Amino acid sequence: MTAEREWRITADPTVCIGSGSCVLAAPHTFDQDDEGTVVVLQPTPDENHRAAALTAVGACPVRAITT
Repeated sequence: MTAEREWRITADPTVCIGSGSCVLAAPHTFDQDDEGTVVVLQPTPDENHRAAALTAVGACPVRAITT
């Protein structure tokens, strides 16, 4: 059996424009700081939050969030 690579979310705050789409899609995984920049709350979301986190990654208008 092959070990699966750990699934992890990263965000580049220098690219983020503060649209908030990530927080709307996955509030358990993302937040925004006082300037509106993305904050990753859970870099490795559990199975219950994984689909929402992937939706948030795809919803980012500037692709500041990656897996």
